[in-house]
Amino acid sequence: MEEPGIFSGIFSPIEYVMSVILTALYSLTEMVGVPSYGLAIILLTILIKILVYPLTKKQLQSMKAMQRIQPQMQKIQEKYKNNPQVMHQKMMELYKKEGANPMSGCLPMLIQMPILMGMYYTLYSFDYGGAAPSFMWLPSLSETDPLYVLPLLSAATTYLTSKTMQSGNANQNSQMKFLTYLMPIFIGWISLNFPSGLVLYWVTMNVVQIAQQLWMNRTDNSSDKEAA
Repeated sequence: MEEPGIFSGIFSPIEYVMSVILTALYSLTEMVGVPSYGLAIILLTILIKILVYPLTKKQLQSMKAMQRIQPQMQKIQEKYKNNPQVMHQKMMELYKKEGANPMSGCLPMLIQMPILMGMYYTLYSFDYGGAAPSFMWLPSLSETDPLYVLPLLSAATTYLTSKTMQSGNANQNSQMKFLTYLMPIFIGWISLNFPSGLVLYWVTMNVVQIAQQLWMNRTDNSSDKEAA
């Protein structure tokens, strides 16, 4: 399958590293008697999510802080809607008081993007060599899912990821609500034409993301109770 996009060359060093690690993980599955590139993809995805967890945690904490002060932001926007300069000043004062920063969640996301894109290009056109790239019901990880199970799972887990990240935010605006439903549909649709190995990576990434978010929510709730 032809490699997509004009930016693939930019991520080629990361793609090379990912390919080497994926091959090594496949060798590991061979050593334990269950040779499977599907398992290797799952293991690699989990490994990546563990390595970038500190960045993910910082990003989610920033999002939670912004959600917490959203009602106060809306009051300021309504009160000073005819005076942008004062509104900006009041917003800055609110951010400083609450220890929130609308830009603090961007840096972790930007750092993670090259890794995610490198993984994307790696799995889109990965050369499985002489190994049979089948996995569970999938006849080939390099082809689309004939039963459409993975595209459905990609849509469902994308939706659950969004809902989990937004938990506790009762003031979600209409645009965010729209995206919560639009993104899963879009991801599920494009997954119909993607190699199964790539969609398996996306589903696994979402599942681990949900688990990490639930763990963070549980830890934060425990901390809040102790503080109370």
